[in-house]
Amino acid sequence: MTPPPRVLVVDDDEDILELIRFVLEGERYTVVTATDGRTALAAVATAMPDLILLDMKMPIMDGKQFAEELRRLHDQAAPIIAVTAADDVRKRALEIGAAGWIAKPFELADVVRAVGAQISMHAD
Repeated sequence: MTPPPRVLVVDDDEDILELIRFVLEGERYTVVTATDGRTALAAVATAMPDLILLDMKMPIMDGKQFAEELRRLHDQAAPIIAVTAADDVRKRALEIGAAGWIAKPFELADVVRAVGAQISMHAD
């Protein structure tokens, strides 16, 4: 039996983390969370996820710094979906080479749809 896809959710808002975790676990994903980029890099070092949902504005290490460091450290890094309240979400996503983006505030159905699309696109 194939293990469920792993999704790393990185956001400094713990309410958002728990909400996304609850919804994605209900969709049968394994969800790992981190509240900043540095903690997220440690999680990636333990086990590379299949997808990363990445907030762009965080303390300690923001989304852009995380994405740069992730790619520097790992040749086969997981695709990233940028999740941000920034004015130009698409521009922010393109700056970090993200596979997609979700604007805050978002509908949970949009998160489930975006995650499902990326997971199926990158399935072996």
